[in-house]
Amino acid sequence: MKDVQCCIFACKIAHMLRSMTGYGKAELQKETKKFSAEVRSLNSKGLDLSVRVPSVYRDKELEMRSTYGELVVRGKSEVSIYIENNSGEKRMHLDTDLMNSYYNELSQWKEGKDLGAADILATLMRMPEVMKFEQAEPNEDEWNNIAALVKQAFDQFENYRQQEGAKLQKEFEMRIANILRLRADLIAPMEERKEKTRERIKAQLDELVGKEKIDENRFEQELIYYIEKLDVSEELQRLLSNCEMFNEELNGGAQGRKLGFISQEIGREINTIGSKANDATMQRMVVEMKDELEKIKEQINNVL
Repeated sequence: MKDVQCCIFACKIAHMLRSMTGYGKAELQKETKKFSAEVRSLNSKGLDLSVRVPSVYRDKELEMRSTYGELVVRGKSEVSIYIENNSGEKRMHLDTDLMNSYYNELSQWKEGKDLGAADILATLMRMPEVMKFEQAEPNEDEWNNIAALVKQAFDQFENYRQQEGAKLQKEFEMRIANILRLRADLIAPMEERKEKTRERIKAQLDELVGKEKIDENRFEQELIYYIEKLDVSEELQRLLSNCEMFNEELNGGAQGRKLGFISQEIGREINTIGSKANDATMQRMVVEMKDELEKIKEQINNVL
């Protein structure tokens, strides 16, 4: 398993995103036997590894589960090994001595009973241990070939996950770039909103109180207080920081769980901005940012 351990180490130091979904298969024709190995994995919160090996190599299952479980890391995964014998040799045989013993006993018992030869034969074939399965013996050289085959399947499996991870990374980078673009677009309507808010409140006071009764100094103080409650500059700064952190983790080979935590923080800032927007233009941008973030969250479930 040394080669497999080297593969595990290489995967750990590789700074790339990997998908939880993967598939690999390898086959080998050796004399009269055909060997095949498959490795597959789907999304799961933790590691759920199933190892299927021929009964003759059942003692290798625990070692494989330990070694390949560390490589798979997370996901509903399966490692399967199949051996197909093409020699045409009999794998089942009759124990004729035991059949003769059963037959002698049945012959004595059937005297005076209406039983034919076909009935006796059918009964014999159902008797315990009449048909015996020839159990193959473990072969160390054969197992070495199988282990190398599983390694080939895992190489394909890892290549698949890396290719899918690269696609996911490009999509995440695009979605984060869209959120940052929308964030930048929010600056102009934020400034416009201040002036609109001032004019709207001034007009309402003029109508309700009368222009001559308004204390301009007090009005400006109250206006500043009101606008500060709607200010989202801190949220925009935190949103920028969280998006930058998300990109840094992408390039550092972060796991899906950590990206999920950061996306929650991004969502929290977007929601706060939306609750303070109080402006149709800003609200539309917030909705677009939420849509981009939801697409990120959907795909994070596929990240290892």
